[in-house]
Amino acid sequence: MNKQTLIQTQNRIKPFIHQTPVLTSQLLNEKAGCNLFFKCENFQKMGAFKMRGATNAILSLSEDERQKGVVTHSSGNFAQAVSLAAQKLGVKAYIVMPENAPQVKKDGVRTYEGEIIECESTLQAREAAANKVREEKGASFLHPSNQDEVIYGNSTAAMELLEEQPNLDVILVPIGGGGLIAGTALAAYYFSINCKVIGGEPIEADDAYRSFASGKIETNKGANTIADGLRTHLGNRNFPIIKKHVDKIIRVEEDEIINTMQLIWERMKVLVEPSSAVPFAAVLKNKEEFKNKNVGIILSGGNVDVTNLPF
Repeated sequence: MNKQTLIQTQNRIKPFIHQTPVLTSQLLNEKAGCNLFFKCENFQKMGAFKMRGATNAILSLSEDERQKGVVTHSSGNFAQAVSLAAQKLGVKAYIVMPENAPQVKKDGVRTYEGEIIECESTLQAREAAANKVREEKGASFLHPSNQDEVIYGNSTAAMELLEEQPNLDVILVPIGGGGLIAGTALAAYYFSINCKVIGGEPIEADDAYRSFASGKIETNKGANTIADGLRTHLGNRNFPIIKKHVDKIIRVEEDEIINTMQLIWERMKVLVEPSSAVPFAAVLKNKEEFKNKNVGIILSGGNVDVTNLPF
């Protein structure tokens, strides 16, 4: 893995993704006491950064592998990302989803012609169902966050942000499965002067914070957080990158996530999901640390059920 790998990745996926805008808000700058630059991956195709990693993973397959299709297990954004990326590239996508996955997300997968295989809502059931598809169809498995090609694809969001704002002191991202923060950390390492990367995480699902402290991958007993995209844990491909290149992880309370999400909706007129609000909540919680700095924030996605808002 080197700088050239990330440049090749960016060139490879460019025709298939949006180069999303970077937005600023004078009012939010004043509220936070720093200069904020929001990278709006909620405006990405299918509404989340996951499109980048999914596209790169499929493009990295051989022609023979693509003929046999791809499979993943996901209840959310990665399911839709793989379905759309596969549809654009003429590849069959098999999507293992827990039976209790939101109907809106199942509908999204079907819109992009993904074939849903339902299973029980346990990780074991999801993995077993995905393995069955691999064996029967010869499909290539794509992991939502713990696969090199996915991590490299994710890195392109921060690469674009740094191209536009090369003087950032820090970039904050939400941390769930670890694929976005690992990619962001690689981008900052190779393409910034001295930009730190910090993760934002809910206290209710703080496995990454504990992993960072203990030096080994920790999991959550429960994950009772509104930030549904951050209920997963780190993997053996992304954790070494995080240990090496991430500065720290800041934890936030549920009410802080909800209040920040509402603030972004009301002040920026931008629709973000709860997971996206976590890094900005971390800034507002630690204003002294970020005072007068140039702060990038990746708004990871905007796939939210507008009939069931927390505010």
